[in-house]
Amino acid sequence: MLKVLKNLKKSIGAVIIIVILLCIQAAADLALPDYTSKIVNTGIQAGGIENGVPEIISKENMDQILFFTDNPEEILNYYELVGNRETKHQEKVIDKYLGKDYEVSEDEIYVQKDLDEEELQALEDVMVTPIMELRVVTNEETANQIKSNILENVPESQKSYIENMGVLEILETLPEEQKSQVLEKFTSSIDNMADSIKEQAAQAEVKNIYKNLGVDTDKLQNDYIFITGLQMLGVALVSMVSAVSIMFLSSKVAAKLGKTLREKVFKKVMTFSNAELNKFSTASLITRSTNDVQQIQMLITLLFRVVVYAPIIGIGGFVKVLTSADNSMAWIIGVAILAILFIVGTLFAVAMPRFRKLQDLIDKLNEVSREILTGLPVIRAFNKEKKEEERFDKANKDLMKTNVFVNRAMSMMMPLLMFIMNTITIMIVWFGGHNVDQGIMQVGDMMAFIQYTMQIVMAFLMISMISIMLPRAAVSARRINEVVETEPSIKDKKELKSFDENKKGLVEFKNVSFRYPDADTEILEDINFTAEPGKTTAIIGSTGSGKSTVVNLIPRFYDVTEGELCVDGVNVKDVSQEALRDIIGYVPQKGVLFSGTIESNIKYSDESMPDERMEQAADIAQATEFINEKELKYKDPIAQGGGNVSGGQKQRLSIARAIAKDPEIFIFDDSFSALDFKTDSKLREALATKTKNKTVIIVAQRISTIMNADKIIVLEEGKMVGIGTHEELMENNETYRQIALSQLSESELGKEG
Repeated sequence: MLKVLKNLKKSIGAVIIIVILLCIQAAADLALPDYTSKIVNTGIQAGGIENGVPEIISKENMDQILFFTDNPEEILNYYELVGNRETKHQEKVIDKYLGKDYEVSEDEIYVQKDLDEEELQALEDVMVTPIMELRVVTNEETANQIKSNILENVPESQKSYIENMGVLEILETLPEEQKSQVLEKFTSSIDNMADSIKEQAAQAEVKNIYKNLGVDTDKLQNDYIFITGLQMLGVALVSMVSAVSIMFLSSKVAAKLGKTLREKVFKKVMTFSNAELNKFSTASLITRSTNDVQQIQMLITLLFRVVVYAPIIGIGGFVKVLTSADNSMAWIIGVAILAILFIVGTLFAVAMPRFRKLQDLIDKLNEVSREILTGLPVIRAFNKEKKEEERFDKANKDLMKTNVFVNRAMSMMMPLLMFIMNTITIMIVWFGGHNVDQGIMQVGDMMAFIQYTMQIVMAFLMISMISIMLPRAAVSARRINEVVETEPSIKDKKELKSFDENKKGLVEFKNVSFRYPDADTEILEDINFTAEPGKTTAIIGSTGSGKSTVVNLIPRFYDVTEGELCVDGVNVKDVSQEALRDIIGYVPQKGVLFSGTIESNIKYSDESMPDERMEQAADIAQATEFINEKELKYKDPIAQGGGNVSGGQKQRLSIARAIAKDPEIFIFDDSFSALDFKTDSKLREALATKTKNKTVIIVAQRISTIMNADKIIVLEEGKMVGIGTHEELMENNETYRQIALSQLSESELGKEG
């Protein structure tokens, strides 16, 4: 898989941008639960009051707070008593709470100094408790209890006087020791309160302090919720834009990787000799170029999100939970992760072996389909449709069963994981509700905890989903690498030679033997002959004698196993394949045409070829007659594989294509078999004038095609059993004589001769 991913270096810029965007998106997504917590805790519950200490406070309220501390300077060091707007900071605070038109009277209010986080925390540490004590004694119910306790110890003569005083006024008149005793009963529990409860209570009292000063607390709350909501929308927008950009770039990178892999596979296949093409079936090569590449492309589209985003979200969410004010429910996340890992591990243990079989079964189905479609005429002729349907049905069912098994196993994953998510949510609400009730946790913190937990679980879900695709993609990557890393058995040497101009067109077989890869016996053995320019060399023999193999060695479709094959005086292994094939005009046994037009097929060797040369080649190949009958003549379309022309027409166009190339050496591998005798005769006669100075090698089954050849090689079971002219072989070679007499009578052979 890593070898395939190395091809991403062409898109390294886009990959870096994707990673950066994923980090931005992850940071934005991790910030969203905090905003939810702020809106609920601060915006709704605390009325927009962010801290448990006031930013602005009247002198009267400050004096009341200072009454409950032994060291007033600890608090006053953080405030300034202002009589007007002396600094920008003071003006900003006054405008925020009292409005721009508010006139500040002399020494009327305290404004909190411009504090950093540490200083603000230090102020809260020393001020929250006095504020809480003020809240206790100013609460009507508590105040009445305190007053009752005090009146119990006061003489009757003073009771009527004290009853008309406020609690704070009474406490101010009491000695310090008595005051402490009175308050201790009501304030002793403050130090034991949870920080969150203290903060909430302090924020509630700060709200009363603001109201006493004339602050519009409703506007303060609405402004806080509005501003925090806008910030939250901004963060969500950043996350959305990042996500869209990531998917766009990931798709682009994946598509480019797919294109690169297809190009690599195709270019490698183009270098394969027949030996490698036989090793990989055609159906398998097509599957590897399409389906396998598609599997990797789909994986890459999601891979970055899982490799980069999921770990950041998972780890970041867990850290956020552990570092939060209350992490008593962190164990719930641990339970969720263990449950997810157990489910995913079990499913993969069951389904993984089937993943590996899927691609091989797709290969098998493609192979069967291609074979049936190619051989459809034969299947119909032998009434074997039912048998072939059964064969296709078996391959199809095997693939279906494996797919169904895998999909059933994987389809269980999502419901089970959703069950875990919902169970975890219920657990958080249950335990979190108790914590909220006990004052250990705030509602907003519980909501944020749910969001963080869902993010962590979703991160594992994403990893699980990518794990479903990974095995198939890994198999596909292995199959692609098999093609890309296969070294062709026929390749050019580092140091190449040039053709000998004095031996132009000369083809020499010197003790040539050949065996197919992994074969036990020689297909050709000790072949010796020379094909000279200006002469026609024919090869004949019974079916399977090795005729086509001999001519396939010349353009190096295969390499000789032993001996030496020379063209233009140079061993074919010592020249480049391109240079060798450039001087050869090859017409295969089975005519091959490409989708396009008649013109594009004849001009296949050179698209800029003059029309006169194309028409001359068509005329020699006896194709002009049927071309002129076409409505568009040479512009008439040719279907894929030449499906819209007959076998004879296809063969003549293949011959015209080779003639138009005007090579040094012509190779006709049984290329006249689909022609009638009359057309065959005319074509050979016209071809003789075109190939006066060319080397012509003809493989044929028909004696009439090769009787006038300058040299005839007779093959039997891969060995040369005769060489000479028609007349010489008729007299001296029994094998040739039997082949000839099986096709023509002695009188006909004599006349033809």
